[in-house]
Amino acid sequence: MRTVVAVIGASNDRRKFGNRAVRGYVAEGYTVIPIHPHAQEIEGLKAYPSVADVPGPIDVASLYVPPGIGLQLIDEIARKQIPEVWFNPGSESEALIDRARQLSVRSIVACSLLAIGQNPHAL
Repeated sequence: MRTVVAVIGASNDRRKFGNRAVRGYVAEGYTVIPIHPHAQEIEGLKAYPSVADVPGPIDVASLYVPPGIGLQLIDEIARKQIPEVWFNPGSESEALIDRARQLSVRSIVACSLLAIGQNPHAL
């Protein structure tokens, strides 16, 4: 079974890292679920307004939203019982990381695309 990755802050703008993440994870064989409050589809994949709207489990969440938005979403991520959350550059803050820790959410502060072997600038 393939790992299910929710890209929170996915975008239809191919210049944005939220779009590059969708393409990078797909290229590496992951099952990708774009999360965007208004998009119906991103890169040909069905998009959902929130992780709560996704049927079934999510293995990893990768955040491409500002820290303030992340703070609004972290409780929902914890309720969805997503075991691992990546805070990509620009999405992290002390308050957000502290809140994730309080909720026992396993957090990684690093570029998730580099971690899977993709160069985000080449996508």
